[in-house]
Amino acid sequence: MTAASSPSAPNQPGTRSWRRFLPWAGLALLVALIVIGLWPRAVPVETGRVTRGALVVTVDEEGMTRVKNRYAVSAPVAGQLRRIDWKAGASVVAGQTVLATLETSGADFLDARSQAQAAARVRAAEASREAALAQRERAGAAAKMYAADFDRLKQLFAQKVLSAQEFDTAQMRATTAVQEERAAEFGLKVAEFELEQARALLSREQPGGSADPLVITSPVDGRILRVLQESSRVVPGGFPLMEVGDPTDLEVRIEVLSRDGVAIRPGARVVLEQWGGPEPLAARVRLVEPSAFTKISALGVEEQRVYVVADFTDPLAKRPTLGDNYRVEAHVVTWESSSVLRAPAGALFQRDGAWQTFVLDGRRAQLRTVSVGHSNGRETEILAGLAEGDTVVLYPGDKVADGTRVAPISVGAR
Repeated sequence: MTAASSPSAPNQPGTRSWRRFLPWAGLALLVALIVIGLWPRAVPVETGRVTRGALVVTVDEEGMTRVKNRYAVSAPVAGQLRRIDWKAGASVVAGQTVLATLETSGADFLDARSQAQAAARVRAAEASREAALAQRERAGAAAKMYAADFDRLKQLFAQKVLSAQEFDTAQMRATTAVQEERAAEFGLKVAEFELEQARALLSREQPGGSADPLVITSPVDGRILRVLQESSRVVPGGFPLMEVGDPTDLEVRIEVLSRDGVAIRPGARVVLEQWGGPEPLAARVRLVEPSAFTKISALGVEEQRVYVVADFTDPLAKRPTLGDNYRVEAHVVTWESSSVLRAPAGALFQRDGAWQTFVLDGRRAQLRTVSVGHSNGRETEILAGLAEGDTVVLYPGDKVADGTRVAPISVGAR
């Protein structure tokens, strides 16, 4: 009888052949792991989107408010000044509020030559008053004309017949004319005050003139801004005593670099922030001063700077507590457009004298040369080289090159 063969007999040919390939399979797996480990990984990058929208270019600097029309009250002649009890902020009325009293003790009773000089000062003050009156009439007529023009153009702008630039220009002319009318009215009050002072001095110098203390009244309506001399003392003629003005009649003086001042034009829009109120304030540039000055920066660098003067266009109700010499952050608009193709400024860089950027093409970065226009530091106008909706790489490092595989971290509209 023959014995049956076992089904699990060892050292079968099929088992030996399978085990023969185990070392080769392990070697292949090791090679695959080495290749995967050495394969270049995708570079993680932050991305942004090329969009179409508004772009505003501004010059950002600090500014200070100041009373537009202020008057420095001074002693007209030498004498003993009585103590001034007024404090800054007190209300004054032109021709009624006594600001200071000066005891001359007859020191202003002078000779014939001085009397002739006093008479000449009266005639000069009368001429100044007539000139100020004519200036006020001219400024008032101009203000009425520009206000009527602005009312007509406002209707055309509402009907979309007038461009925004022409409307802004008309608004600036009307606002400037109103400010010039207020300045002319202030100048007339000052001229009348100086005429009264000159006549009072002339009458005191005449034979039989009054020897009573000389009373100095307020030249304008408003408030006392600063008291320069409070204590009693002997003062010479022309010695400054205090400053008065209207603290609600403010303007903004912005200190900018001279190279930035070249790009600023009268009528430019100004946005004022960080002044203490809940909302930004609006203003318009009235003047870019023609003369610059040298200033040493915090880093010790000499800079040429120039003052830009702007008028508020918002009503007083939006800034009731804003006063003289208050700090503001000013953003002067030098260029703006409501619809331009724009890209994040961080996606652009210069190489070989040309502006370039990396555009996402699938999962790879494609180098592209672009033509740029205006920029505000955050966004840049694209004239050619990109299309709306393109995704660009922000702040590409030295690991990103043309054709590099990238892994976007975030894709968002900018």
